[in-house]
Amino acid sequence: MATLQDIGVSAGINILSAFVFFIIFAVLRLQPFNDRVYFSKWYLKGLRSSPARGGAFAQRFVNLDFRSYMKFLNWMPEALKMPEPELIDHAGLDSVVYLRIYWLGLKIFTPIAVLAWAVLVPVNWTNNTLEMAKQLRNVTSSDIDKLSVSNIPEYSMRFWTHIVMAYAFTIWTCYVLMKEYETIANMRLQFVASEARRPDQFTVLVRNVPPDADESVSELVEHFFLVNHPDHYLTHQVVCNANKLADLVKKKKKLQNWLDYYQLKYARNNSQRIMVKLGFLGLWGQKVDAIEHYIAEIDKISKEISKEREEVVNDPKAIMPAAFVSFKTRWAAAVCAQTQQTRNPTQWLTEWAPEPRDVFWSNLAIPYVSLTVRRLIMHVAFFFLTFFFIVPIAFVQSLATIEGIVKAAPFLKFIVDDKFMKSVIQGFLPGIALKLFLAFLPSILMIMSKFEGFTSISSLERRAAFRYYIFNLVNVFLASVIAGAAFEQLNSFLNQSANQIPKTIGVAIPMKATFFITYIMVDGWAGVAGEILMLKPLIMFHLKNAFLVKTDKDREEAMDPGSIGFNTGEPRIQLYFLLGLVYAPVTPMLLPFILVFFALAYIVYRHQIINVYNQEYESAAAFWPDVHGRVIAALVISQLLLMGLLGTKHAALAAPFLIALPVLTIGFHHFCKGRYEPAFIRYPLQEAMMKDTLESAREPNLNLKSYLQNAYVHPVFKGDEDDYDIDDKLGKFEDEAIIVPTKRQSRRNTPAPSIISGEDSPSLPFSGKLV
Repeated sequence: MATLQDIGVSAGINILSAFVFFIIFAVLRLQPFNDRVYFSKWYLKGLRSSPARGGAFAQRFVNLDFRSYMKFLNWMPEALKMPEPELIDHAGLDSVVYLRIYWLGLKIFTPIAVLAWAVLVPVNWTNNTLEMAKQLRNVTSSDIDKLSVSNIPEYSMRFWTHIVMAYAFTIWTCYVLMKEYETIANMRLQFVASEARRPDQFTVLVRNVPPDADESVSELVEHFFLVNHPDHYLTHQVVCNANKLADLVKKKKKLQNWLDYYQLKYARNNSQRIMVKLGFLGLWGQKVDAIEHYIAEIDKISKEISKEREEVVNDPKAIMPAAFVSFKTRWAAAVCAQTQQTRNPTQWLTEWAPEPRDVFWSNLAIPYVSLTVRRLIMHVAFFFLTFFFIVPIAFVQSLATIEGIVKAAPFLKFIVDDKFMKSVIQGFLPGIALKLFLAFLPSILMIMSKFEGFTSISSLERRAAFRYYIFNLVNVFLASVIAGAAFEQLNSFLNQSANQIPKTIGVAIPMKATFFITYIMVDGWAGVAGEILMLKPLIMFHLKNAFLVKTDKDREEAMDPGSIGFNTGEPRIQLYFLLGLVYAPVTPMLLPFILVFFALAYIVYRHQIINVYNQEYESAAAFWPDVHGRVIAALVISQLLLMGLLGTKHAALAAPFLIALPVLTIGFHHFCKGRYEPAFIRYPLQEAMMKDTLESAREPNLNLKSYLQNAYVHPVFKGDEDDYDIDDKLGKFEDEAIIVPTKRQSRRNTPAPSIISGEDSPSLPFSGKLV
């Protein structure tokens, strides 16, 4: 059981750690040779040049202006200066709305914290229930727990205060959520209306194209959309299974990087040839000339790439029953993406195409019929992953409850005797241990999402974020509370009748606030402060810059810092929302620690978004309904737990008044879902028509087909040094028609000239099946 002293030691360690991180960052960011790491976004935009190019030799690498070091925190006010509209232009709507999640936390919890400390803390503190329980029932507690609802005796009328505060917290949270939902929905619509032309605005992804013995997939897609969208269909690009080819291209790039490295190394010292061993990690095996070896390997894999490319474009089995179909207007694309195409709802499935840089190309090759099976497998795998992770969580809880264990295991008493060691272990070690256990979880969840077959990076991250949130809810929160209650009250559990155990758990649940306080400080204070150092990108940049960078393009790739990481950042934020809402009416002591997290994280991530992160896609805040839904879930969970807690305290008269809260909260969620969510899942036809009309007036001679022609060609067919025309083979057609004969009888009824055959169709009324 962590005491005030333990919390103080933990706070000191984490505040000192955060301060040290900020000092190190202040020094590193001022050095010219780190400029490309800490201001990489401006370099990628071409708005910043390296300070190492001019001045004295020493000044190219080290900042000798000592006055600049005195203002080591000046980056904080600088991060807050850029106004939100300018930030949207600079970093995109996704990044700005992600920041607003932290701002939402501040708006929700600042008034709640003030009200809780002003009303609930005095009500809780002015009792002696825990002191009496400690003497009579041997229940473990600390001074922090005296600020919680556990310190109120059973049957007390003071529980009415907590119920009134629960209503106040719920009303305020719902009000802020509704206003934020409305604001972000308007921001999304305005962003989409003012956004520059993008291929995905005119394109839909068509899945599960039915097989046809007479026509290829490309011919079938063209025929279907000429018949059913005759005035709006423009062009299409079939999806091919180029996964093996992509792997070969990736392997060739790695070999090329090694060749560049050894050539650069040899150019610096050409006194002797560089020899390498072909065995594992170059530790053993045949010794060969490095440059000649990699030249030969690159030549070999280039031939494999050419062969595989020919197979992809010529083998009908490599063409998947899917295609990107583009239309002449946004209005037509919106109609197609948001309607059912045939009477069979399992065929010709249409959805908005992701923007080209958001497409996860590997999963496009997965047959649509296998997606259900894949997702079922991953549901089962995730269940077992969540279940078996309870074991390390229980171990972490054992670290947090030394006093409870010592009562059952006296041989560990020497740890408790050393007050400082006890404070470090109970105030710092549990939080850091839990964080380490969770270190590899995001990668595992992302692999699971990829296996499920989602076709865009944004949808992969949203699915991984959802699973991370569920994992945090079950293992980090519920398992910590339940396992911690058992450990902390171990002696009481072992020496009381079974019907008294629920009461003991009811008292122990709010006591877990001390563990979560230590976790917040480790993860939300020191962890967020450590984020700004960018240690991994910094090390990788200097390693690549020293050995591999030869051109400006190489340097641009070396300094690419990546994006925010929605799949890891958003679930972590949601855990803090959950903790804050659950413990606000129970243990208000936790709220100031959460406020520090939200304020610090908002500043740090605003700085990173302005100067560092380069978002790899733009979904126009499509993730916000998920954020809203998880905050609502946290609110309902907090209400149910408060009802259960009051039940253990025999507040029979007061507890029933909480029943209405979950019902009202869920009703509020359905209202917001119906009122605001359509803006995130549909594109209003009125908005599409307005934008089409404006674009037609401004650019009457726009060649849209040329703009969309190669937008959705697989990346392995773009920018290759080999002269190869992939357009004809994969169903991408130039202005000049290519004659492809077909035996299909329904071709006679196509009400427009065929792009493939170039023949005019007779103007007969359509009869018979479409495709």
